[in-house]
Amino acid sequence: MLITPETVGPNLSGVLLLKIAAGLSFVAAILHIAIIFGGPQWYRFFGAGEGMAKLAEMGSYQPAITTLIIAAILFLWGLYGLSGAGVIPPLPLQKLALCTIAFIYVARGLAGFILPFITNHPAISQNSVTFWLVSSTVCTLFGVFYLLGTVKNWSTLG
Repeated sequence: MLITPETVGPNLSGVLLLKIAAGLSFVAAILHIAIIFGGPQWYRFFGAGEGMAKLAEMGSYQPAITTLIIAAILFLWGLYGLSGAGVIPPLPLQKLALCTIAFIYVARGLAGFILPFITNHPAISQNSVTFWLVSSTVCTLFGVFYLLGTVKNWSTLG
């Protein structure tokens, strides 16, 4: 089946889908900032790994800086969602950015459904299968909102 604006969520507008996508990215950005304040236990719970948690316990700035960078990227992605929805003025390379954001979210999601079952690499095995399944579902969902919103709004994107 070909993906066209008519076949993708006929009852949801591309504007609404991109507003939802933006909101989800903003929530994820805020959550990352909260993790910094939550400390080592939050780094562990949210899957940053034991190494990041131990660095946070030792008072290193590295976990906070890394987490702030991720939060900033997620915030920027939220801005691109709002831009694609027409809530704020068009941002540079809007179509490319929205496609890239959708791809990254979906690729991360799909990878998390596969990697825990095919590798014992420490970056993967440091987290439970439950973590991978939940976080991958979340990432895939975020990516689908960006993808469908972008497809439905394609002709209006700058």
